[in-house]
Amino acid sequence: MTQPWQTIDKVDTPDGVLELRRRGERDFLILINNRVLMNSSANRSERALGELACRMMSGRPRPRVLIGGLGMGLTLRSALDALPASARVVVAELNPVVVAWCRGPLAGLTKNVVDDPRVLVVIGDAAAAIAKAMQPGEERFDAIIIDLYEGPHAATDERNDPFYGSHALKKTSAALSLGGVFAVWGENSDVAFERRLAVAGFSVDRQRPGKGGLRHVVYFARKKV
Repeated sequence: MTQPWQTIDKVDTPDGVLELRRRGERDFLILINNRVLMNSSANRSERALGELACRMMSGRPRPRVLIGGLGMGLTLRSALDALPASARVVVAELNPVVVAWCRGPLAGLTKNVVDDPRVLVVIGDAAAAIAKAMQPGEERFDAIIIDLYEGPHAATDERNDPFYGSHALKKTSAALSLGGVFAVWGENSDVAFERRLAVAGFSVDRQRPGKGGLRHVVYFARKKV
């Protein structure tokens, strides 16, 4: 008999009620206003996002990576597994409770990934971290990975979206080293987003990881040298 989902914790946020549920020992959900954001049993696109983006940086002796959105830590885990011991990873997460969950009930999913010595978790907006890195004298990122619950889609503001709009893509390009990687998770493909990436000076590869079932989209855009 299937076990029922149990709420472990929930907190009010500016976007609504953020909730962590568990069923058994290793099945978890993160929800916002009862909308499922993440499922510990359905994560192949998130894992592919982190792994493949970081494999694209092979050969860089000390890669520096920004991940926007911590979630259950699965993208971060996959990124670290593909990175050398010399890598440095900044994770920008808006909600401190998500970090607490990853150190608590979710830690077993990722081998307590947030406490890896290569990781610095910053409570704040990934867009602010990108804006800082583009400034003169600041260190650029070799990869920027955006794993948020809403990826680019048809209703995205083409100019002013903070991650996927044309203004934001120019900032992202400026915050990346030459040949750097901009990787993005999305529910479905978005041709307009792909056009904006090209205009901003990126080469674009769109993939749907896995076979069968619900297959989300991951974008790997490389800053042209």
